[in-house]
Amino acid sequence: MMEESAAVEPLRILFLGDIFGEPGRKAVIELLPVLRERFQIDFTIVNGENSAGGRGITPKIAISLLRAGVTVITLGDHAWDQADIMEFMPTEPRLLRPVNYPSGAPGQGWIVLDTPKGPVGVLNVQGRVFMGQALDNPFLAAQAAVEEMRKETKVIFVDFHAEATSEKIGFGRSLDGQVSAVVGTHTHVQTADNMVFPGGTAYLTDAGMCGPLHSVIGSEIAPIIQRFRTNLPTRNHVARGDVRVSGCMIEIDPSTGRALRIERIAEIVSVPS
Repeated sequence: MMEESAAVEPLRILFLGDIFGEPGRKAVIELLPVLRERFQIDFTIVNGENSAGGRGITPKIAISLLRAGVTVITLGDHAWDQADIMEFMPTEPRLLRPVNYPSGAPGQGWIVLDTPKGPVGVLNVQGRVFMGQALDNPFLAAQAAVEEMRKETKVIFVDFHAEATSEKIGFGRSLDGQVSAVVGTHTHVQTADNMVFPGGTAYLTDAGMCGPLHSVIGSEIAPIIQRFRTNLPTRNHVARGDVRVSGCMIEIDPSTGRALRIERIAEIVSVPS
């Protein structure tokens, strides 16, 4: 009589959306151990492109997030806003910038790391619609990167940093069956369309923001309203108060790379005034 094969233990990835300023950083670092324990997380990814006062990331912040238990940090259109990141990025392969920057840009757009449940790949890509930057075609750049990554692993997570929902959905559909997950960032507002596509790719148009709850996508409210009313420039500051930590948890079959489920996360972290 043949013995039944043991069920494969799922690999669980935690992804948290754009970390905004000091409040977002502190809330993520505080909540991260709780989320990792609750969901039995194997691998943690955060988007850190707004973590330095709402614009970019510094080496010090990147190191603090990695020390707090983050496995990989992704970026986006604010990747280069902090000058000291240019020299640091090539020294830290776990800090990714969009893969579709032109050849010669510092750093790298993807990485594959070993875990007890097998290798996991992370790919960072930036969209072009309404983004204002002349980057290479994200669909073609991602396809080329995925083909290389699949030589090392079937488990691939993609952070697609983009504005237009149509571009995000089209991008996700284009990679269905080739990657384990495509999750969008950049708009700072979590969408409710989490699902697993027919080919086994988990999808969410936007993971949302890890930033101040009472704000306009992380910034103080009054200056943003003033700008909309007058069309005059205003100085924006990171809002204060309680923080919403947003993202998702994805379960993946490590033997096939297919996603089993995706669950949205939205937690409020109380911050003393």
